[in-house]
Amino acid sequence: ADYNNWFRDPSIVELVQAELARGTPAGPYRGLGEFHLYDSANADGPVARQLMALADDQGLVILAHVDELAIDRLMAHTPSKGQKTHLIWAHTGIGGTPVQKVEELLARYPRLMAELSYRPGLTCDGGQLCPEWHALLLKYPDRFLIGSDTWINLRWLHYDDLMQGYRLWLGALPADVARRIAWFNGAQLFSLAPSVR
Repeated sequence: ADYNNWFRDPSIVELVQAELARGTPAGPYRGLGEFHLYDSANADGPVARQLMALADDQGLVILAHVDELAIDRLMAHTPSKGQKTHLIWAHTGIGGTPVQKVEELLARYPRLMAELSYRPGLTCDGGQLCPEWHALLLKYPDRFLIGSDTWINLRWLHYDDLMQGYRLWLGALPADVARRIAWFNGAQLFSLAPSVR
C-alpha cells in the first residue's frame, strides 16, 4: 500500500492484525493511526470499515485525520455505532469545521477526542482561545488534547513555537482544565494516568 491508496488495499487489514498479534517489546498496541482518508467517502470502504470494527472490538484508540463527514461514517461502521469507540480526531477538522459541528459530534460520540494542533480558528487576538472555543473546552474539558503533528522533520523546527502557543492559551483556562487538556486526557486515554490531579 502507499500513502494515498492504503484504504483501498485489503492487505492492510492483514498487516494490522499481524502487528497487533505480535505486539511490541513494551506490550500490546493501544491504538491505530494516524490515518488519512483524503475524502470522507473513503470512510465507507472495506478497509476503513474493518479497521474501525477491529478497533471498537479490541478497545484500541484510532487517530484519524479526517473531516467531520468522515467522523459519522467511521463511527457508523463500528459495532457500538461510535458509543464505545475511542477516536482521536486529528486537528479537530483541519479544514475548519465549525465549532457548532464539533460540539454536535462530541455530544453524539461520548469517546470522541478532539486534538487541537494546527486547528484553524482556534485562537484569536493575542493567541488566546476564540470565545466559542474557550466555551467548548470548558464544556468538554475531558474531551480535548494537544498534539504536535511532527509527521515530517520540518515540523520539529516549529515545535517550540507550537508549545509556547499552547501554554499561552492554556494559561487562561482554569488550572484543572488546562492540566486535563495538556496531559491528563491523553495519558488517561492510553491508561498512563491513575487519576486527575
